[in-house]
Amino acid sequence: MLVAVLTMSFVEYSDFIQDGDVAIIYLNHNNVMPVKVQQGAQTQTRYGVIRHSTDLIGQRYGSKVTCSKGWVHVLHPTPELWTVALPHRTQILYTTDIAFITMMLELKPGSIVCESGTGSGSLSHAILRSIAPTGHLHTVEFHQQRAEKVAEEFTEHRVDHLVTVRNQDVCKDGFGVTGVADAVFLDIPSPWDAVRHAKAAMKKQGGRLCSFSPCIEQVQKTCEVLGDQGFEDISTTEVLLREHEVRTVSLPLPDFGPDPDTVGEAPPSAAPNHASITLKTTTLPREMPGHTGYLTFATKPRT
Repeated sequence: MLVAVLTMSFVEYSDFIQDGDVAIIYLNHNNVMPVKVQQGAQTQTRYGVIRHSTDLIGQRYGSKVTCSKGWVHVLHPTPELWTVALPHRTQILYTTDIAFITMMLELKPGSIVCESGTGSGSLSHAILRSIAPTGHLHTVEFHQQRAEKVAEEFTEHRVDHLVTVRNQDVCKDGFGVTGVADAVFLDIPSPWDAVRHAKAAMKKQGGRLCSFSPCIEQVQKTCEVLGDQGFEDISTTEVLLREHEVRTVSLPLPDFGPDPDTVGEAPPSAAPNHASITLKTTTLPREMPGHTGYLTFATKPRT
């Protein structure tokens, strides 16, 4: 009986590491790194060398690999892990904004999405997982080398069948498609210049648009053009993440004086009791990430 072996993909899980996979090496909570698995290759880490032929290939994803100075875990790639591990070619969107974007754009399997600019591909991978296995992403990148590199990564990550990469100026040339998109995402310096192209790319049944801008002046101009182009439900949101740190604290129990029921009795000879209680609590971090950008959402009505 033949048994089908699933290959690694950013939109589909497989059990075992194979030659040619992209794996994520988990060093610690704040340090992960991507590795292209190759027969006979080695990867140096702070804990020692990882030999691909013996330590990776054929092992299960999630396995613990023992090195000369410690150990690491080898994880299956996901869009979330890729966001924190990818090589930065541009400023990227992080999981907090990405999660909100994919929800507000109403992405689901089969959705057709247009995106510009592609940048380092952080959001692109999350979009691809949301729309797989039958959807498609049309992504436009102005910079030629960045467009070529992200296209190579899509192929390595085995999601190239779900995405079309175009190297062009979206403000002048649009997305290269008309009347097909369920959703459009813009992360460019002048999104107002691309609104008419976004509208043309969207289906006649309507759809959702999101624009990411770091400056409020960009938001104001974009909202004006969205209104002029007939978009509705225009709103802008800023998403801020605040993580609470868990710590153990010891609190003294208050001394309320003698028990009224024992007034008049001789005081105990023992030393005063400085009782305390130990408990878990949360505290706000002393520093937290601040403003990243504004997310403007709008709906194209049915025409």
